[in-house]
Amino acid sequence: MGLKQFEAIVRRAGQFSDEPTVRVDEVHPFQLRSVHEKLPAKVRRLFDDGHYAEATFEAFKFIDRRVSSLSGVKESGYKLMMAALAESGPMKLNDLSTDTEKDEQRGYQFMLAGAMSAVRNPRGHEFDMFDPAETCLDHLSLASLFIRKIEEAGYEI
Repeated sequence: MGLKQFEAIVRRAGQFSDEPTVRVDEVHPFQLRSVHEKLPAKVRRLFDDGHYAEATFEAFKFIDRRVSSLSGVKESGYKLMMAALAESGPMKLNDLSTDTEKDEQRGYQFMLAGAMSAVRNPRGHEFDMFDPAETCLDHLSLASLFIRKIEEAGYEI
């Protein structure tokens, strides 16, 4: 048997396996990046249509509105995150009983406040902003991290 014949047999062998085969090019980038499933469906539709900046904006707008609703703080963006996640604020991401837990709370407070200023706001205020797909996926991964942390703290997103 020649090398070409052997190669042809190996390539077809997957057809006879009981294991489902998934080609990497068939897996949606959201699955590869573990983008949180609770982001609105609109985020994925915008991404799939190539509207990456808009997909990012919608994801962070969703987080903003959920944090406002969960905390009862009637602000948005930077001010919302600073008030809602302050150590004395209404949303606790942990017990705040150790310096480490207080540092973590403060870190997420500033990360979320910063993300609203640096990620959400430009996409909400600038006209015709463009992001490459990879940048959008980075932003959605960050949004997913925030959602998971909020859920881990016992809040329903």
